[in-house]
Amino acid sequence: MRSYPTTPFGRRPLSLAMVAAQAATRDFAARPDASETVVHKWRLFRALTEAKGPLGVTDRALSVLHALLSFHQETALTLPEIEAGEGQGDSPAPGIVVFPSNRELLIRAHGMAPATLRRHLASLVEAGLIIRRDSPNGKRFARRGQGGEIAEAFGFDLTPLIARAAEIENLAEEVRAEARAIALLREKITIVRRDIVKMIETGMEEGVRFAPFSIDGQEIRDWEGLYGRCQALAGRYARSLGRVDLDALAGELAAFATEIEKLLETHVKGQKSSANESQTERHIQNQITNISDLEPSLQKGRAETSGPMPEEASADRGGALGTEAPNSGIGERKTSPPLTYPLGMVLQACPDITDYGKRGEISCWRDLIDAAAIVRSALGVSPDAWKQALDVLGEHDASIVIAAILQRGEEIKSAGGYLRVLTAKAKAGEFSLGPVLMALLRGKAAKAVRERKSAG
Repeated sequence: MRSYPTTPFGRRPLSLAMVAAQAATRDFAARPDASETVVHKWRLFRALTEAKGPLGVTDRALSVLHALLSFHQETALTLPEIEAGEGQGDSPAPGIVVFPSNRELLIRAHGMAPATLRRHLASLVEAGLIIRRDSPNGKRFARRGQGGEIAEAFGFDLTPLIARAAEIENLAEEVRAEARAIALLREKITIVRRDIVKMIETGMEEGVRFAPFSIDGQEIRDWEGLYGRCQALAGRYARSLGRVDLDALAGELAAFATEIEKLLETHVKGQKSSANESQTERHIQNQITNISDLEPSLQKGRAETSGPMPEEASADRGGALGTEAPNSGIGERKTSPPLTYPLGMVLQACPDITDYGKRGEISCWRDLIDAAAIVRSALGVSPDAWKQALDVLGEHDASIVIAAILQRGEEIKSAGGYLRVLTAKAKAGEFSLGPVLMALLRGKAAKAVRERKSAG
């Protein structure tokens, strides 16, 4: 075999990468078992497609390589056996050389432009996947021996594919393993994000007491701050993130999920303990209620009347059933329950309501209630529908619903009808503000991500 490299024809330079590829191919061909190595060309091409990143080749370059492989008649790539005296002197050693004309190569490369074809052929040569075997005049052809077999060919040598088959397969397996790991991390992030959002919704809806905690030196004081921090983490998620960044993000999200889960579990355990104590108290109360001497001021009244007084009956029913105080008459406006949704979170989810506040700002719940009364009129909500909402939901929750309706804008055609539907659901115990606010916050975050991507 000749010991000097095959240089390209014309003004094409000889690079060190070409010298290295030719040396590696020559060393492989000199091995005794080289002719026994058989490579399935289309399986190898599939591995090449997966390992194109580490090999430094593009999709278009692989299309050109696919066209070159199609000119080799056999499915298997294998070196021909070298007979005694063959491959000596100035002639190239026997290899797998294809010699298509430019016209045929362009057709099989799906009509690629000639300049583009030349550029991608050069990239394949530089990557060490093929070797140029240029003739003295740059033409591609083959000389045949007396038996009609090809004795010498000038064109593109595919032997490096056989020499590097094991390396290419290993690279492809590494790429597949990396892709599997990234896919698993993305699945983990998706699940943890879903868990975090739903646990925050549950915590806010159930009024779970928030215990401040610190992560990465940042103190989280309330549900609003927790949601904001989680949204900031979720904003870092992108398709371009690599395995290391995804792993770090998954770890941070998992830490948040663990802390939220602890808060919910602590609340559940506290509820169980309170329920047991409350059950014991009710049992004791029911036992001592019948002892009249504990209420001496009522003994005379009971003796003079044949039945219990209405106030006493109501108090007994209230104590036994755990209902509202007897002085909360039917038809009176419902008082708002303890606030479980921070005002800052409401304004973050429904920022449009701020325009209707005093001096264009809302600094307290009273400002929000006053602004909601103005918005109610502007949206065309009838006084009757508004009164029903106040009676069922209370001032705070009804004002939040109006802010949410305003935020959704043109999505709701009839604000009054929509408010009546929500009021009816709330009366039946089928409505909660938590999912409404979380949906608005998620929509706002998704819009911000889309705007960042479009701007980038």
